[in-house]
Amino acid sequence: MLKLRLARIASAIERRLDPLIQRRHVASVIAPYIGYATPEHLVVRGRVLGNAQKTVTHANQSKWRNLRQMVALFLTDEVADVTVTCGDYTAATDEEGYFTILVPRGDQTGWTDQVISAGDVTAVCPVFVPHPDADFGVISDIDDTMMETGAYSLWRNLWTSLTGNALTRKVFPDAVTLMTQLHQNGRNPVFFISSSPWNMHGFLDQIFARAGLPKAPKFLRDYGISETQFITGTHGDHKGSAIDRVLAANPDLAFYLIGDTGQHDAHVYRDAVQRHPGRIKQVILRAPGDGADADDMSYVDAIRALGVPVDVAPDYIDTIAALHPDEPSLV
Repeated sequence: MLKLRLARIASAIERRLDPLIQRRHVASVIAPYIGYATPEHLVVRGRVLGNAQKTVTHANQSKWRNLRQMVALFLTDEVADVTVTCGDYTAATDEEGYFTILVPRGDQTGWTDQVISAGDVTAVCPVFVPHPDADFGVISDIDDTMMETGAYSLWRNLWTSLTGNALTRKVFPDAVTLMTQLHQNGRNPVFFISSSPWNMHGFLDQIFARAGLPKAPKFLRDYGISETQFITGTHGDHKGSAIDRVLAANPDLAFYLIGDTGQHDAHVYRDAVQRHPGRIKQVILRAPGDGADADDMSYVDAIRALGVPVDVAPDYIDTIAALHPDEPSLV
């Protein structure tokens, strides 16, 4: 009952603030998101906005400037009911400006650039099509899995997220090594799943490119407010449904699931193993903070009981060595 009341109050406040914050309601920029492929389609994704926050970032700038730039990422003017075109195919933006266009897949593999337009505004949406010789796929969390955020602690996570910038955020070196080895120069598809909001898609792209993590489709979260939910969906629901979509899009591949023990990934992955028997090759969990607790380990044991190996450690060094036991460690 309390959550329902909060949802209704927040929704009413949002409706009253929209006319003050969103002044244009005319498409001026398309924010493309990295797309992916199903056996039948290219999934072209993005968001249409009425404004664009352009900032220049320096590694040594103040935390106050970092905070202002991070807040600016969320001061978006979403444009609803706009027709977005990709060749002969179209879709309309929803109330938050998001769109998804399904384009027939064809025979291409690897990266393909899809030109999209909304009126006079154009953008290029990169889409990754897995190679037919892929051995497996990789699905990875981001926070405290690929980069340090302190997501297992709410206040530490907020402080790290809001006062850092794309040049100062710390990506774990062993995470880069692990993903590079698994990715095999693009042979095996990689997908990132996170509860970070879609507003951070471009920000994360910058961090990943600078660190050397694979360029890959991301499944982030819509933090929209509805009449029935204060923040739509839950962490576990979002990750679970994203895993389901990735596995459905790649029906011939088994997957590594990579995460951490700070955000109940062991629970989410146990459920995924149960829903998709035979599709999960291995689970790899970083144990940040105080490490895995008894609850995490109960889900780890459950995954192992289902026949899926699980690595749990404060880093990926042993996992990397096990992938290539005859080679010296790259970390």
